[in-house]
Amino acid sequence: MTETSSRLLELLSLLQGRRDWPGNELADRLEVSGRTIRRDIERLRRLGYPVEALRGAGGGYRLRAGSAMPPLLVDDDEAMAIAVGLRTAARASVTGIDEAAIRALVKLEQVLPSHLRRRVRALGSATVTPPVAGPTVDPQHLTVIATACRDSECLRFHYRSRDGTDSRREVEPHSLVNHGRRWYLVAWDRRREDWRTFRVDRLAKPASTGVGFPPRRLPAKDASTFVERSITGAPNRFEARLTLHAPAEQVAARVPAHWGEIEPIDARTCAYMTGDDDLRWLALRIAMLGVDFEVHEPPELVDELHALTLRLGRATA
Repeated sequence: MTETSSRLLELLSLLQGRRDWPGNELADRLEVSGRTIRRDIERLRRLGYPVEALRGAGGGYRLRAGSAMPPLLVDDDEAMAIAVGLRTAARASVTGIDEAAIRALVKLEQVLPSHLRRRVRALGSATVTPPVAGPTVDPQHLTVIATACRDSECLRFHYRSRDGTDSRREVEPHSLVNHGRRWYLVAWDRRREDWRTFRVDRLAKPASTGVGFPPRRLPAKDASTFVERSITGAPNRFEARLTLHAPAEQVAARVPAHWGEIEPIDARTCAYMTGDDDLRWLALRIAMLGVDFEVHEPPELVDELHALTLRLGRATA
């Protein structure tokens, strides 16, 4: 009986972690026969779990979501991960997620065992997360996109590029990446026949087409690396070239990789190539380096730095 109960819990955990499961794959994972899987599915149904049978070659099963569905089963590590994630989400760049995350965290803490509740509260009291500035994304958009990524289904959406151009896209979604306080979708653009990154806060009306696709091999170590390369490799309205009067190692330790490229000139100076669409932000970012520098291009940057110097001078006069 103990072995059967343990297997039921493992089966339920598998069904909760993925939308569709072929029956033979479940049998292989649990190292039992197909007949045993069918009996276990019937036991779960009697316990109130809405497990649906799928038609097709070999058959399969799906755990249908619904208001009458019994509670999720999570172990101690998963419960802690959920609690940490909810606390982090309360300060994340997702529209309205702060209040929803707090409500969910309260509900979670009410059902946690006392030893886990103490660990979660200790973590919360010792952790300080500053609020995130900048554009936020619709949590429903994240849900739709994440589901399409998981199920390998094509996705359609309206997209506005950074120059204001509107377009309609159909893509094969690969991953969602949170990078530099922004959410990005990594996907294969079917019309342009190439990999692309999309700022999630710039897309609208994402919807799955219901059309599946075979996963493609991403041309990078992982999705985060691909997004970082896309950001640093994208052309900017203003491209700057400077000489910094500081060792390259010293500057590299203080500057995020996506802010630009650093190349040593000698032991005391280095070349810095960076860019941005916003000239004011570019000037401020360079001033924040905290080292002496010379601007080689563009000339507009010199004018903006001069204006910044005058503003700072008036503020400290």
